[in-house]
Amino acid sequence: MTGLIMKHHRHSKKRPMSDINVVPYIDVMLVLLVIFMITTPLLTQGVKVTLPKTKANMIEKNNQQPMIISVDKRGQYYLNISPEPNKPMTTRALVNLVSTRVAMTKNVGINSPVLIRGDQAVDYGKVVDLMALLQQSGVDNVGLITETPQASKE
Repeated sequence: MTGLIMKHHRHSKKRPMSDINVVPYIDVMLVLLVIFMITTPLLTQGVKVTLPKTKANMIEKNNQQPMIISVDKRGQYYLNISPEPNKPMTTRALVNLVSTRVAMTKNVGINSPVLIRGDQAVDYGKVVDLMALLQQSGVDNVGLITETPQASKE
């Protein structure tokens, strides 16, 4: 009889807990989340484009973020709202993304501005082709971004 009690007693012992304590990992993840939330707005993204200098009227500002298509001196297209704004896009991908965004904003009654930043060294025909593609994809108005020339010091 005592042998049975001993066996029962052996099985009632607590086993060592083999689960991972995740509380420290959650703390680390929250700290990383805060760091990324603070540093993300500080990062600037962009494509190196030398803009032509000319005097022009300012574009009216609204709450809608404009779609800015950059054309570098090699004629490659970049879009600021794409998942990878610093990576060149194919013409087809650019037109698909722009036409989708324009259609979505028109359905809500918002006119999403489209602006082109063309490098001054790029072939003019590349910018004209882009403007024709934008018109075919449903964009009504296209603006061109330029730099204001510096006043000459005399």
